[in-house]
Amino acid sequence: MTTIGHRRYVALLLPFDERMKVDEGAFRRYVRYYADDPRFAAEGGLCVNPEAGEIFYLTREEKRRVLEIAMEEAHGKLPVIAGTWALTTDEMVETARDAKALGADGIFVTPPGGAQDVTSCWDADAYPEIWLDTIIAQDRAVDLPIITHPVSGSDFPFYPGLPVKATLAICRAVPNIVGWKMTYTYDGFRMVAKGLRSLDRPVAVMGALASRFHEYRLTDMFDGTLSGFWTFAKEPMLDHLEAWDRRDLEGACKVWNSGLVDLHEYIADMGRLHIRYKTAAWLRGLIPSPFMRAPMPKPKQEEIDTIYRLLTNLNLSVIDRSDLKRAA
Repeated sequence: MTTIGHRRYVALLLPFDERMKVDEGAFRRYVRYYADDPRFAAEGGLCVNPEAGEIFYLTREEKRRVLEIAMEEAHGKLPVIAGTWALTTDEMVETARDAKALGADGIFVTPPGGAQDVTSCWDADAYPEIWLDTIIAQDRAVDLPIITHPVSGSDFPFYPGLPVKATLAICRAVPNIVGWKMTYTYDGFRMVAKGLRSLDRPVAVMGALASRFHEYRLTDMFDGTLSGFWTFAKEPMLDHLEAWDRRDLEGACKVWNSGLVDLHEYIADMGRLHIRYKTAAWLRGLIPSPFMRAPMPKPKQEEIDTIYRLLTNLNLSVIDRSDLKRAA
């Protein structure tokens, strides 16, 4: 892997202190967990201020500060891309400018939030400009490589991502798009990946749902990742993908069936995905707390116990069991 899109990005979480303010010390340690790991840094990257990092609940100043810390700890060791989501297009543009000013290697763009016209009721095939106009505005402001986070109200098989027609229209309109995060179920993934392969320039197929990475590698529709699953299972995920890189199918299957797929499938509940990411990372001892800013939910004790068991089944390091009830 060499290009910015053909890498394995982790969608970084964001630790908070007891007052739900950004815990800068914990975040620095968390960034170094990836940046100082030669195995991960060889083909990895950091996505700062993604959905998993609670960008929807951060001020512009907080987004800038979080990126500043990540750049101080990791830039020069591996690529850093920055989320730009904001409630208005103007603020998206200013956030993209902040990312460029701090030296980010690219931006991570997400469709608008707010009214149903641009969220749950958006027909992306009929009106791709709903998102495309915001991407073009950011592209003109910063001229950086772009990786997308496609989400919409699309029907099966494309839910929760964009359908093929809208995907290809957006990619053709913005040459700086170098990677497409694959926020799809299996059938939608295959259809969109084939569409991306039909373009006259490379746009990386970037796996997101790690519970399907085994199948995606088998079909060769897999150029890189942009995934929150790295936030808690870095070591076995590296073992699994490195086995595939060697074309060691037996080794890849051994890692996959050792408990990795069971863990990923439990985490991959779309209605609980991000709180389970954060709970798993907390149980690994990578962040000091599993809590997210309201209105994001707190973990249930059943989730804590289940994730703890699945992590230990993989022989991954975890916090002491006596600490588990603190998050109930």
